[in-house]
Amino acid sequence: MATTSDLESPSSPEEISGDKKSVAKTTDKPVDVQDGNIFQDGLQRGLLGRHVTLISLASVIGASCFYGFGYALYLSGPLGALIGFGIVGFIVWALMQSVGEVTTMFPIAGGFVEHAGRFVDPAFSFAMAWMYYFMWSVFLGSEWNGAILILQYWVPEEKMPLYGWVIVFWVFFSILTTFGVVVYGEIEYYFGWFKIISFAVCFFISFLVDVGAFGNGYIGFRYWNPPEGPIVNGINGFGQMFVLAAAYYVGTEIVSLAAGETKDPRKSIPTGVNSVVYRIIFVYMGVIFFQGLICPSNAPELLNADSSVASSPFTIGFVQAGWKSAGDFINVLIVIAFISAVNGCIYVQSRVLYSLALTHRAPKVFAITSKKGVPYVSILTSVCWGFLALMNMKVTAGQVFAYMTSVGGSAAYIAWAGIVFTHLRVRSGLVKQGINPSTYPFKSFGSIWIYRFNLFLNLFLLLIQGFTAFEKPFNWRLFVVSYITIPTTILLFVGFKLYHKTRWVRLSEMDFSDRLLKIDNEDEEKKTSFINKLISKVRH
Repeated sequence: MATTSDLESPSSPEEISGDKKSVAKTTDKPVDVQDGNIFQDGLQRGLLGRHVTLISLASVIGASCFYGFGYALYLSGPLGALIGFGIVGFIVWALMQSVGEVTTMFPIAGGFVEHAGRFVDPAFSFAMAWMYYFMWSVFLGSEWNGAILILQYWVPEEKMPLYGWVIVFWVFFSILTTFGVVVYGEIEYYFGWFKIISFAVCFFISFLVDVGAFGNGYIGFRYWNPPEGPIVNGINGFGQMFVLAAAYYVGTEIVSLAAGETKDPRKSIPTGVNSVVYRIIFVYMGVIFFQGLICPSNAPELLNADSSVASSPFTIGFVQAGWKSAGDFINVLIVIAFISAVNGCIYVQSRVLYSLALTHRAPKVFAITSKKGVPYVSILTSVCWGFLALMNMKVTAGQVFAYMTSVGGSAAYIAWAGIVFTHLRVRSGLVKQGINPSTYPFKSFGSIWIYRFNLFLNLFLLLIQGFTAFEKPFNWRLFVVSYITIPTTILLFVGFKLYHKTRWVRLSEMDFSDRLLKIDNEDEEKKTSFINKLISKVRH
């Protein structure tokens, strides 16, 4: 059976032993990643197949999916938002096919970050990793900011100052996220199902509202007609959909980062990857569609740059239909989604930082783990980025949301382009070395041209997503938040490359000797009865 040995950089940090902490060390002893709840590269492989599936499907579906999509309606109307999210949905589907092919073959700590260093250039990996880390740090602050925006529905600022909420979040998540990967997996599994069921309930209630079941009268597609729709604010509003959609879709790729803590990556990763299509159709397209049915795009309560408080389009639609206490119901769902999303956000941050420290691209203190394989130094450091939410003490919460969404969305396109480019390089290397595609444990769908086109789309949308900044008068603030990630990434890449004198990895020099192979009895497993598969899923 194929094994994963020496997958990390040969310059792994030396082991530091002590009573309660250690710095991870990559050993030369082969480790079969298919077996048991083991430790590898200092991390515990405690994630089961069901965890990975729900992580991919629902982990980073946060509170903002309830209220932030209102910003999409405000910007572009129901049809404009639906089209924008649909286009980015295709990008994400193709991205996950790229993630699946490379990650299933090399399920290592650091995921696509380490793949980039191994198969492209260490400088490319360095720039990509730090930009990805900063992106999630911004999103953490954005989630805290958004949660405060919603919690003020219950507790006004006069009773609970903004900084008070930030301190509460900091203490709560500092404790929650240090319980370990098994607890993380269980939280995401059950909270993930809760979020999916919550959306289904909201969709059903929206349908009842739309047909007038609350006695509010038939709505139908009333809000898809002028002046509320189908598309508002023309090309300007539609163009802003792409950065907003990227900010919401980002996170599906964390399956790759979770691979280093997954018990059975050969089976779990493909399952998680293939489930992303349900997330695209059910969650994102479904939310936009039903919110657009029951809530007009010009509702004053919708989130926008001038908002100090905001309501979910579900809340607005339900209240207009006659359910006056709908705000309490939706806000409960939002708070639970917030806990899950922030839990996932900090997980991603800490694992990227841990991976960087493990390969000497960040201070080695961040590679310290507990006896249970928890990188608690990286976790506690990452939680502190939530204090970015304090920006809302100087500007409106709506402006903070818009700024952070622009920075995070543009960083997402950089990360996605890097992942797809790494996949293309890996595939070229496999072809160059004559490795038969039939040995891949997971092969991406269709022609390689799908993924070349996807790389082009990511770069194109990265360059045009902030075009409204160039309108007269020139909006320098929007320009900065839309494009600051590009020169930052270039600076990180060039600086690391010049300092360490790294070189591009040649196709003929790529090392595929330790890749996972397609198991011989895989075809037999596909013939297993539905009942047996169901029993197996329950057991695992």
